[in-house]
Amino acid sequence: MRAREPETKETDVRLRLSLDGVGAGERRTRIGFFDHMLDLVARHGRIDLDVQVTGDLETGGHHTVEDTGLTFGQALDRALGNRSGIRRYGHAVVPMDEARASCAIDISGRPFVALDARLPPGATGGFDHELTEEFFRAVANTARLTVHVSVEAGTNAHHMIEACFKAFARALREAVEIDPTETGVPSTKGTLTE
Repeated sequence: MRAREPETKETDVRLRLSLDGVGAGERRTRIGFFDHMLDLVARHGRIDLDVQVTGDLETGGHHTVEDTGLTFGQALDRALGNRSGIRRYGHAVVPMDEARASCAIDISGRPFVALDARLPPGATGGFDHELTEEFFRAVANTARLTVHVSVEAGTNAHHMIEACFKAFARALREAVEIDPTETGVPSTKGTLTE
């Protein structure tokens, strides 16, 4: 699925993804640590993902990260279609050295994010730590996901954030998988798109 955030004075995001992937593609946002996190989403989520972003980095990375998340969520929403046949729920716990994070996802049609993480203030590789929540919120809003991410242990911000992104990727991978026993949309309402 291709998605493109309308070009604004702040960013121009071009993104393509395939849920039936192997982690291929290139991620170029001009924020090194964020590119690394998107690499993790692609690899651990088994998503082919191409991202090209130009943005107003002179004001910080906020617009680039948020708009990339919004565009990723839009492409994910389109790729999922009516959600027929998917598992819907996914969960993962990922250790990263001294850090450990968990993520639970419901492809519910209802956007919500709960991030329980005591990340130290600061930035890693041009990525302000607070942008972790901004990215997950943006994805959840446009893909209409319920996402719970929790940092259960950790002292190193790099490891804590990396564990969050890996747990998100692995939970998403499980939630979007085709369930061979599911004959329709996994909901008693009959829809996950409203």
